[in-house]
Amino acid sequence: MPAENMSTKEVAEYLGINEKQVYALIKARGIPCTRVTGKWVFPKRLIDRWITTSALKEGPVIDESARSETEDLFAAGSNDPVLDIVINHMKNGDPGTHIFSSVTGSTEGLRLLGTGLTDIAWCHLANPVTGEYDLQMLENLVPHKKIAIVHLFQRELGFLLPPDSKEKSMSFSTIADKKLRFVNRQTGSGTRVVTDKILSEENISHESIDGYISEVNTHLEVGLMILSGECKTGIATSAIAKILGLKFIPLIKENFDMVVLQETFFRDEVQNFIETLNSDNFRKMVSHLGNYDFSRAGKILYSTP
Repeated sequence: MPAENMSTKEVAEYLGINEKQVYALIKARGIPCTRVTGKWVFPKRLIDRWITTSALKEGPVIDESARSETEDLFAAGSNDPVLDIVINHMKNGDPGTHIFSSVTGSTEGLRLLGTGLTDIAWCHLANPVTGEYDLQMLENLVPHKKIAIVHLFQRELGFLLPPDSKEKSMSFSTIADKKLRFVNRQTGSGTRVVTDKILSEENISHESIDGYISEVNTHLEVGLMILSGECKTGIATSAIAKILGLKFIPLIKENFDMVVLQETFFRDEVQNFIETLNSDNFRKMVSHLGNYDFSRAGKILYSTP
């Protein structure tokens, strides 16, 4: 039985639609709702009345047709401080449509793109050495759709440590030997893929890493766990180390990319996003974060034939 006040997820289940359609209805002011402490709330009695009224008008409660070109885009996947800055910069500069983003991890972002629940997937699942994607993996997650992989920037991933740490180098062998408390990323995130790949290559068991099962969903949470003293180390971007004043020991440089359906690539929001990445004002704004390379921002790495 639904609660008297339903969340976005709950009202989507109640109406038998996906959450993206709920947000489209909110934007069009087509569904009764209110915002409380930053979250949308849907009173069940008003939703029931709305359904009844819609039925009496002999019109569909939900328009199942494709979303209009004037509607906002939804994005999901990996996260990065630069990504948030770009999206917010776009909102401040353009009163029109926007990109709304959710942190789910790279793999889940691609799955959501494949099921039509999002328009954009942020990911960093390319091979760090070759920069190439596993096309079979993409086909499995985004089946039977023409996609484009667009490069956004290169960033540095490494071990974060407390600011007063005396460690001059860091590895998973060191973490295991010294029994340092580690904070891990969630399954399916690009950083978790990197972590598990290195552990496998170095033949280090998960059980030997204290805190391996301790998962958080963002790079910032990794940094905060270390800053608070709950953990001694974890893997995140160099930007988080700079923002929080933590020690950073480089591990790899990796590409951060955007995966979209080919028709979505030509939407104004996507083109504005890429233009913002390449703008002098934006580059100046994020220059203090360091260790980012935007030289190939907007380059199409792969497009389904």
